[in-house]
Amino acid sequence: MVKGITLVVQVASADAQERLAGLLGALGFEAGKGWEDGSGRGEAFLAPLGNLELVAGRAPGAISPEHKAPPILIEVTQLDQVRAVVALWMKANCKAEEIATLLSEVAPTHWKSRLFTVTLDPSLLVGFWESENALHGKPIAVEGDLSAAGMRFAIVVARWNAVITDRLLQGALDGLLRSGAARAEIQIVRVPGAWEIPSAARALAESKSCDAIITLGCLLRGETAHYEAIYTEVARGIGQSQQETGVPHSFGVLTCETLEQALDRAGVKAGNKGFEAATAAIEMVSVTRKLQAPQRKLAGKK
Repeated sequence: MVKGITLVVQVASADAQERLAGLLGALGFEAGKGWEDGSGRGEAFLAPLGNLELVAGRAPGAISPEHKAPPILIEVTQLDQVRAVVALWMKANCKAEEIATLLSEVAPTHWKSRLFTVTLDPSLLVGFWESENALHGKPIAVEGDLSAAGMRFAIVVARWNAVITDRLLQGALDGLLRSGAARAEIQIVRVPGAWEIPSAARALAESKSCDAIITLGCLLRGETAHYEAIYTEVARGIGQSQQETGVPHSFGVLTCETLEQALDRAGVKAGNKGFEAATAAIEMVSVTRKLQAPQRKLAGKK
């Protein structure tokens, strides 16, 4: 059966081969196994995705009918940045007055993409292109939506370090309500400290009264090992509750060196981690529902 396809391009000289190899190396291509014998030398370069295209009529690499199509087409992301890398490489390896004629500007093609070409040798033209479709060549993934309409949430928040956790709670509520959650579908549970969060979260998850649980707390490092012991058990307990119950738990428990750092992460400078935990919970409920939808359809047919 077919194992792989290799495109062999013969260049006019060893110098042209060196130039192409140098450019591909500068762009991060993985070098394959080369060869050399008395008749010549070859260098291989590997790419994550290969494609053999047979064309009748106007070649896809040509920007317009009067332009020559490059025999080597390399698909990239961030085309403008790739061109900047190529331009820097050419400044170090070509005469300055030649670059303008050897390196083209980025231009649209007739096949819904953007392309630029580089002439490394009169016999060697290489094209770099990027599709206008942002999803071109990318695998289709299941992703969550950020609409909280029709979802039920529980927020477990610690009272310890309330100057921080109250800010986290407000951020979480803001995130849920902005995303369409109903106030009546948000249950707030207050516990003494971070240590008690996993127990309350587990009880809520087992009750099946909510679609996701948002955990909020704040631990500040002291001069003893108490901080590490508490954090380890809190993280383990929340993760275990999520894994064993199947109810998504978002993690909004801050672990900071100082009160100033905690304030920054609770809305002063670095965003509000309560808001982030809320949006993560919404997305995970959406993902879970999408993953479970095929199973429900199968169950309904039985």
